[in-house]
Amino acid sequence: MSQDKKTFKPFVSPETNMKELTVKSILVGSLFGVIFGAATVYLALKAGLTVSASIPIAVIAITLGRKFLKTTILENNIIQTTGSAGESIAAGVAFTLPGFLFLSSPDSASYFNYLTILILAIVGGLLGTLLMVPLRKALIVNEHDNLPYPEGTACGDVLKAGEKGGDFAKTAFWGLGVAFVYAIFQKILHVIAEVPHFATKQANKFFPSARVSGEITPEYMGVGYIIGPKIAGVLVAGGVLSWLVMIPLLSTLVPSDMIAMQLNKLGYLADLTKAGGKGGWDPVTHTFNDYSAAIYYAYIRQIGAGAVTAGGIITLLKTIPTIVKSIKGSIASLKANKEPGAAAVLRTDKDLNLKIVGIGSLALIALIAVLPQVPGDSIVQKLLIGVLVILFGALFVTVSSRIVGLIGSSNNPISGMTIATVMGTSLIFLSVGWTGKAFEPLVLVVGGMICIAAANAGATSQDLKSGYIVGATPRNQQIALFVGAIVSSIVIGLTVKFLDRPTTEMAQQGIQHAIGSDKYPAPQATLMATLIKGILSQNLDWQYVVVGIFLAVVMELCGIKALSFAIGVYLPLATTLPIFIGGAIRGIVEAKQKKDNIKLNAEEEELGKGNLFATGLVAGGAVAGVVIAFLAGSDSGERFLKAVGMEDNLTGSLSEGGYYVLGTLFFALMGLILYKVAIKKSATE
Repeated sequence: MSQDKKTFKPFVSPETNMKELTVKSILVGSLFGVIFGAATVYLALKAGLTVSASIPIAVIAITLGRKFLKTTILENNIIQTTGSAGESIAAGVAFTLPGFLFLSSPDSASYFNYLTILILAIVGGLLGTLLMVPLRKALIVNEHDNLPYPEGTACGDVLKAGEKGGDFAKTAFWGLGVAFVYAIFQKILHVIAEVPHFATKQANKFFPSARVSGEITPEYMGVGYIIGPKIAGVLVAGGVLSWLVMIPLLSTLVPSDMIAMQLNKLGYLADLTKAGGKGGWDPVTHTFNDYSAAIYYAYIRQIGAGAVTAGGIITLLKTIPTIVKSIKGSIASLKANKEPGAAAVLRTDKDLNLKIVGIGSLALIALIAVLPQVPGDSIVQKLLIGVLVILFGALFVTVSSRIVGLIGSSNNPISGMTIATVMGTSLIFLSVGWTGKAFEPLVLVVGGMICIAAANAGATSQDLKSGYIVGATPRNQQIALFVGAIVSSIVIGLTVKFLDRPTTEMAQQGIQHAIGSDKYPAPQATLMATLIKGILSQNLDWQYVVVGIFLAVVMELCGIKALSFAIGVYLPLATTLPIFIGGAIRGIVEAKQKKDNIKLNAEEEELGKGNLFATGLVAGGAVAGVVIAFLAGSDSGERFLKAVGMEDNLTGSLSEGGYYVLGTLFFALMGLILYKVAIKKSATE
């Protein structure tokens, strides 16, 4: 492998002295970290999905750099490095920490406060970057030819092409603009319906309580296009099984009173003698307004939880050879670093000192132990949390860094690693006699920090790969990642808390948190809470969970990625259907390219017009969603949105069905624009 290292020549030679870690690059990168961090929180809470932000940040950095900031290629690399930390930490936070709201401990919701979220986000983010420092030479340099790091390589290519005069940004900005205009029509003016749906009645003899719906937003279409037809198809298949197979079947077999009792047991229906709850229970007639929603919350989510748990663990088990190899490589790399003769270290080989990694890790344990915002009644409890975080962190940071090298950050099984951490921590707690509600928040803290660390380690690896390709100084990138982690954590906590504020309508219904409602279902965080509560109380509804586990096993035996399918089972069809439509458009574009005999390599595909436009749709739709959520957060903003909304007028003149058709036509128009933009690239290839 050392031969590869000698023959590889970065874009900027190690001898070149060029502006790199400047105030300008750190400030611009931090701004992108804040924007994409907020957008990722929004997307993760709504759909339980994220997409990599590194490439769009690199594209925008080049454009701004050339026209306004006069930045060098190494400064542009620092901008995207700093910015990407925000997106990865946001994913880790949104996937786990809202779980505090769903635990059974009466004190757990009090930990869902800004300071606790901030501390856990910063500690997890710094840990992910710190533990990646000793792995860089083993994974990025020595394995350069074996681990492609797809997003990192694409980012490096974007930065090089930008230096040569590539013009990618127009397409991404065009997508951003389309998404923004669409969001104004949908979320402010309400000309476009938010969730058109068609449902059969419970009394229907042939197909009772089936429901097809779609949250027709730009970000879902963009996500679908980026992940492609195969994953999008598997994702929607899970939704089809839940909403068009299991729900109609259960609505035929299970009496309404039994569904109501199950909802009451799970806390979705406060009182069997009072109307309300999920699905709209009517105690007089003993019926529901919406049977599909009632059955979904009573049974399907628990089956989905079992499927996601099994899918995550299966994904993890399949990567065990990779885990063993990466740990061996890391140990070998550490031994090599200790060898004498490191006097003349090249600029492109300069990492942060390993002493900083050791001291930093111990300092993070000490922080966890002494800060009152971290759950735990004693120093002993908090020290155990700290030790578990470092142990699981060292394992899963290595795993995450290696996996993203092979399959990319978007396919990184972070959920599986977090589930394994949560289950492992719960079992350790049970073995030392720590059972019951009081210990639930402690388990979530360990799982949350590992999720954030693993997500950030994956993004850090991609950034270091980009840096290796362009000839960056690793130490400068590592410092930029620390800054990005801290700055973006400040805003991520604010965004999470702001999105959690209930609307006036929710408050009137007695709903205290928007997170966990239909608006922001937070699927992963709900799942983590379900597992923690079930294992520590030894009272999990195992019959539904086990059905889900074997559902995932069946999919894996059929050669289908169980985790993608399981997430589809767990999420509402309203989320996965528009994602599938985005993936289908990508499939049609690829079929046309094949027919026209156009062959694209991975780099050309990553930087194709369709991908860049879809990235713009995701960024534009998610950022617009956050902006409108902030606007709706104030009383005056809410009054303004009600005043300008046209939904009542349109449903009055077109009927509800006509209003849904109008929204669907707008979504189809956006899909047509995406298709036209995507094939434009192939026509000029």
